[in-house]
Amino acid sequence: MSSMEWEARAEALAATTTPRGSQWREPVASTPRHGFVPRWWEIASGDGLGVWELRDGESDPERWLEAAYSDLTLVTRVGPAHADHAKPDDHPDGRPTSSSTLPGLVVSMLRHAEIYEGADVLDVATGSGYSAALLAKRLGDRRVTSIDVDPYLVEAAAGRLADIGLYPRVMAVDATGPIPGDYDRIVSMVSVRPIPASWLSTLRHGGRLVTVITGTCLIVTATKVRNRRWAAVGRVEWDRAMFMSTRSGPDYPPGVSEMLGEIRDRAGESVSTGRYPLVRVSWNWELPSMLEILAPGVEHGFLEEADGVRTALMAHEDGSWARASARGDEPPVIHQGGPRRLWDILDGIRHTWLVEGALPLHGAQVLIAHDGSMVLSRGSWEGRIA
Repeated sequence: MSSMEWEARAEALAATTTPRGSQWREPVASTPRHGFVPRWWEIASGDGLGVWELRDGESDPERWLEAAYSDLTLVTRVGPAHADHAKPDDHPDGRPTSSSTLPGLVVSMLRHAEIYEGADVLDVATGSGYSAALLAKRLGDRRVTSIDVDPYLVEAAAGRLADIGLYPRVMAVDATGPIPGDYDRIVSMVSVRPIPASWLSTLRHGGRLVTVITGTCLIVTATKVRNRRWAAVGRVEWDRAMFMSTRSGPDYPPGVSEMLGEIRDRAGESVSTGRYPLVRVSWNWELPSMLEILAPGVEHGFLEEADGVRTALMAHEDGSWARASARGDEPPVIHQGGPRRLWDILDGIRHTWLVEGALPLHGAQVLIAHDGSMVLSRGSWEGRIA
């Protein structure tokens, strides 16, 4: 593919994802993103179900360019199935495990990191290699280290970076374990809970990290300090993002999706009428984020029946579950079981939201202990993440 075919699109992408004068405009405008994502997965709807289908750039160059230079995330790996190795009729099951993050979000995370000339930067979650490319273009190869748990991703990304004359250090490293080197900035394109202690060890004093808390939309920025109790101090930004979480193997461990199916008709140990109309939790930002702080690990399901009945499902690996059903904005009937009443926790969050007019997440102070656990606080509210 000639440079003329992609350069104008890359310049247009830069214009929509970076403000005029941004240090990231030129790197976005000059980076051939399509070269980092030659193949990807897309969800195609069929019979009401989402099916992963392979997209191959070489076989459809126009679609390739349209996808690569849109501000969209392109999924490159589903479960253990990487698009690079897939056959045209493959339809993998599972959750996305790697992607090329939408460029606007990549730029946003780099902006939050406050990267400056001469900074040594650790790029966590190499993925396609696109974020490492932007960093290397801005800072030079020797200032950039990129890590990913997947050896194939590292190998492929390093090759694609080399194809455009970029040679940052790219390594297969589990981001939750020991990390070689020391850095002025850590930028994570993957979510974590809590902050890995190794990040705090490898970050230089006065250095800054930016990441997202797993299961939330909360972008945390923090600066390393010299303090006996706290390793870093920062805040939850007035911004939001969601990323895949870190993994230590080829796929995420099984969740509680089977339990969601089992509770569709189960009688609850507790049956009540909800205070508020039914809500589809996963379609929100702050609501599931606060729930993840108070009851981490809850998974959600949602059903819409032909007769107009909507049902929200909640399940946790500790055996707690909830099912809420209603038509329209009628008060839902709530069935709950297990050691905790998940819908009650959810309704408590919604009550706070209505009484206070907002949830106290964004703008909260963040104190990070040396083991990576966090204390979030704003006003009289305090939350802990361990």
